[in-house]
Amino acid sequence: MIMKKLLLIFFLLAISAHFTFADTIAINHFVIKENPFAKNEVAVIATDTANVIQENVTGLFTFTMNGFEEQLKFDKGTAFYRHKIDKSTFIYARHRNDKGTHSILYYIYKHDDKLSPFHISWVLLLAIPCGLVLLAYMFKRFIIIAIIIFCIFMYFNYHNNLSIPTFFQSIIDGLKGIF
Repeated sequence: MIMKKLLLIFFLLAISAHFTFADTIAINHFVIKENPFAKNEVAVIATDTANVIQENVTGLFTFTMNGFEEQLKFDKGTAFYRHKIDKSTFIYARHRNDKGTHSILYYIYKHDDKLSPFHISWVLLLAIPCGLVLLAYMFKRFIIIAIIIFCIFMYFNYHNNLSIPTFFQSIIDGLKGIF
């Protein structure tokens, strides 16, 4: 009789311990959009894979924006990156949580006091140099033109704040995402 009561108490404690742990909130996908409340600023929005805003994301989350660690305060799935953007630029955002590292590269095009973010895929970053090398290999006369186009590509990236380490880090993070 006492053994049954002890077993019942242990069973109830085990079940109640299961319900007491809260589910942690994780950001596994996010997008960058123009901040509608501030001029020349962007917002980081926590979404799911279908780009639906996750309104349950609230609190401080650590992001690395262009190599600088930032504490972004999310409220109903949206955080504001409080740095003014003076000209068109690249923004490389990374977030690390228990499920891994999530990163995304955007080109923020500034025109007429508006910001238009364009997602840049790591596949495109890898395809342009590989395509130039392939064309130069196939057509020997194209080598000089391929080198010039590659130099223009690298200058454009560097001029818009996409450094060589960030370039390769974006490709590596994309390849890690496949596996």
